[in-house]
Amino acid sequence: MKSILIIDDDIHIGNLLEEILAKEEYRISRAYSGTEAILVLAHSKPDLILLDLMLPGLSGEDVLLKIKGIPVIVVSAKFDVDSKVTLLLGGAVDYITKPFNTKELLARIAVQFRNKTIPEAASVLTFDELKVDTNTHITTINGCELKLTRTEYAILKLLMQNPSQVITKSLLLEHISCDTPDCTESSLKMHISNLRKKLREVNDKDYIEAVWGIGFKLRTE
Repeated sequence: MKSILIIDDDIHIGNLLEEILAKEEYRISRAYSGTEAILVLAHSKPDLILLDLMLPGLSGEDVLLKIKGIPVIVVSAKFDVDSKVTLLLGGAVDYITKPFNTKELLARIAVQFRNKTIPEAASVLTFDELKVDTNTHITTINGCELKLTRTEYAILKLLMQNPSQVITKSLLLEHISCDTPDCTESSLKMHISNLRKKLREVNDKDYIEAVWGIGFKLRTE
């Protein structure tokens, strides 16, 4: 049975959604604020989330930024195009406007579950003795855990997701900006230098090489 988390402070709408979805044999859980939603997600992982935007505590936009690996359909009274575009680019898989048509909502949910039949990317990235668990954010070399900053982790993850490619500085900054907005073009070199040093200290091996004038890549022998 697929599980759906409804994040909405409007009890009437939440009850209506729960009734509709329960009839379709979905397992339902509820959160009534952004803060409560984060607490619920810390202990469970639903198959899909229906997210309202105007929530007490954390806003729906803030909650969306903290959700990883779960499809989110925004269900909101906001209907302007700019809001929809921003949310879709920010991680939502779909957007439906209140008041919604029941059949349309169920169809959009069904589409997301159909899409989930596509195999998910591996959660553990491996390169030689180096491993990065993208679920726990734990990085190890030969089982020895490294203490990386958010920026160092984001850089390493991107390089390991593209082990045979040279990643340009601009591409690095663009892709890691969501995970670590404090990294800038002027500080990138320092972050990579610190990361290389931490990796090298474990087994005296340099895993990252600079490609002059272009960017960085994982070092292959």
